[in-house]
Amino acid sequence: MKKINLLSFLVLICLTSCTDIKKEEKVSKKYAEEPHSFSKPNQAVIKHLNLDINVNFDSKQIEGTATYNITSNEASEIILDTKFLEIKNVLADNKEVKFSLGDFNKQLGKALKIPITSATKTITIHYNTTNKTEALQWLTPQQTADKTDPFLFTQGQAILTRTWIPIQDSPQIRVTYNATVKVPSSLMAVMSAENPKVKNEDGIYTFKMKQAISPYLIALSVGNIEYKAVSNRTGIYAEKSVLDKAHEEFSDMEKMVAAAENLYGDYDWEQFDVIVLPPSFPFGGMENPRLTFATPTVIAGDKSLTSLIAHELAHSWSGNLVTNATWDDFWLNEGFTVYFELRIMEALYGKDRANMLALIAKQDLEDELEGFKDSPEDTKLKLNLKGRNPDDGMNSIAYDKGYLFLRTLEETVGREKFDVFLKNYFKTHAFSTMTTEKFITYLNANLLEKNQVEFNTEEWIYKPGVPKNQSIITSDKFSNVEKVLSEFINKNRIDATITKNWTTQEWVHFIRNFPKEITVEQLTTLDTTFNLTSSTNSYIAMVWFEKAITHNYRGNNVDATIEAFLTNVGRRWYVSTIFKAYKNSSKVDEALAIYKKSRANYHSVTANTIDDMLGYKE
Repeated sequence: MKKINLLSFLVLICLTSCTDIKKEEKVSKKYAEEPHSFSKPNQAVIKHLNLDINVNFDSKQIEGTATYNITSNEASEIILDTKFLEIKNVLADNKEVKFSLGDFNKQLGKALKIPITSATKTITIHYNTTNKTEALQWLTPQQTADKTDPFLFTQGQAILTRTWIPIQDSPQIRVTYNATVKVPSSLMAVMSAENPKVKNEDGIYTFKMKQAISPYLIALSVGNIEYKAVSNRTGIYAEKSVLDKAHEEFSDMEKMVAAAENLYGDYDWEQFDVIVLPPSFPFGGMENPRLTFATPTVIAGDKSLTSLIAHELAHSWSGNLVTNATWDDFWLNEGFTVYFELRIMEALYGKDRANMLALIAKQDLEDELEGFKDSPEDTKLKLNLKGRNPDDGMNSIAYDKGYLFLRTLEETVGREKFDVFLKNYFKTHAFSTMTTEKFITYLNANLLEKNQVEFNTEEWIYKPGVPKNQSIITSDKFSNVEKVLSEFINKNRIDATITKNWTTQEWVHFIRNFPKEITVEQLTTLDTTFNLTSSTNSYIAMVWFEKAITHNYRGNNVDATIEAFLTNVGRRWYVSTIFKAYKNSSKVDEALAIYKKSRANYHSVTANTIDDMLGYKE
């Protein structure tokens, strides 16, 4: 080693330290710590995706390339998330490079590490999905409504996009994208982007999403579907046998968009369409930008379940426009959306309808709080999901405690001031991500301190349970329902004409509030009078089946009807509610007998939940 004097050494140390400080400053901390992604976006981050893929129904694989425009802070590598993908080769600026894959993590998959230089502008990944890919559900013709062609849909939330596209799979990383998708010529492809309205002859579809969105919102569906407009910016995609029914059910979509804009500002996504998927879709709806994915279980024939459409529309502001930075902040997506949803419903259908929906949500919250009595930390709005599946936080706490927090806040400061605050919140933070801490700072500065209002924000967000100053919600219609139920229990008879004009929400409240001591004979009377076992309203059927199992009611062929329901419907909320009733009633063997027959029809999101609930292993 060459000798240097002390002064020279100190100068060298200073220069090195100064360089390190400048380098550290350049690596900005724009992105929060992310427990559910291997990516290190503060070092190198993706900005735009060009996707070129082939959808192969024979092999049940997607294969092709994902090319990214990237930026970096002089990083030597960029890290993407993958899970159950086969990575064939990787290019950096069109030159093949040697990539590496990290160790497999059950929740997160594998880190894909790609060497880059400070000059690297693009990376290209040649890959294909595998039979373990969790985001994709490949359906046979028999599993669809028309039963003529196969079907495919994706479900990316929370961290499943990495199972069909190698990507930096964190909600705080927003990307624009273009896509070219090749499918069989008899089918149409649609995405969370600008979409075709008719099939083309060659089966090649191109897409563009010019607004930057989080990876969990990149979505694809392929099937024998058609489009029917509701207005010049709203419409329905569905299989032919479903299209007209869905169009009629969701005919208020344009009114919903107008009501939402009147509340909180312009709709920034140009188009709001809905695709009605086959019944195995695991959620009620998924708010993919420009194209909400929806379950057919909300088609009741009387628009009584269309609050789901209002909910997914509201996500166009709370969730898609202003997005939770990490899944620990999930309540920022869902609590705001439930609040916004119920404001839309109130604007269109009146305060009674909105309050009934709010009270049912409150019941869901009370059930959730009871379920978490042994893990109260999970009843906080701000969560710590490190080392856990973010799906663990996707429950009534985020949705309904979040809603109750915002409703209580609105009633404390006054609706007029709260609406101004929310509208400015969405406008100020449009196309960006939000942490809980950043929101609290904004709330204090722009609502509470501004109006000299004291509010227990920290208790609501960081403490278990629900604070005592929660909003009190009432409904005269529900009070009447409770009166009818009480009279029936006491007299063992009921006048069917009393319930003639009941809404779905009134029926749900009626059934949910059956007393523990209700008898099989009384259940038989209700089923005979109202034909509940054969209800075509999936929500009413679900709560009735739950009670039938709980109270050991076996009449009217209800067991076979429940099994048929569980075999045909894959909506996780419905399925898990019914299987939980079996488990809580010590009927796990009955549940497993049905589950072994029905599991193949479920998306992995639903199957994973029921696997854990029933202790099922393949």
